[in-house]
Amino acid sequence: MTDRARSRKDRFDALFAADPDPWDFETSSYEREKRADTIAAIQGRRFRNALEIGCATGVLTRELANECDRIIGIDVSDRALSIARNRLHNCPNIDLRQGEVPGEWPAGSFDLIVFSEILYFLDMPEIRDASKRANQSLAPNGVILLINWIGATDLPLDGHEVVHLFTAAGEWKRTGVMKAPRFRIDRIERG
Repeated sequence: MTDRARSRKDRFDALFAADPDPWDFETSSYEREKRADTIAAIQGRRFRNALEIGCATGVLTRELANECDRIIGIDVSDRALSIARNRLHNCPNIDLRQGEVPGEWPAGSFDLIVFSEILYFLDMPEIRDASKRANQSLAPNGVILLINWIGATDLPLDGHEVVHLFTAAGEWKRTGVMKAPRFRIDRIERG
């Protein structure tokens, strides 16, 4: 793990230690709308192997698990994963792992890869690397969902910029874009 990744891990562990639901995943209308639109973006398709990067406390993971035979949820924060494990202990098709992408990308082939509000926490080279790793592990006819907040942040890159960087780093074809007032969901496949 790089120093930058260690810093992110420490930052998110501290965030979830101070508040087990820092973004109101369970209660906010924004999060409910975003989850509903995420499930709608997969268009009723069933997936064999899914990967959710940035699963946090597992609220979206639970809903994705209803659409997938198996899902790996990965997050940098041990604290968030502890909450997720308690929430999802009765879901045998969910495998939660601590890790930092792109450097600790899990092995395997996935027909669904979900990046939910994490790309702007990465720097430009990491976003490009994540795009390349996603391309290498995406199964034929696989789908990637890029879900991003599009409002102001204190981060160097915004939700629009990370989508551009990610898609420019590979030969991706955008097969759907859903824009809401505060977020966007881009559905992409190999070009």
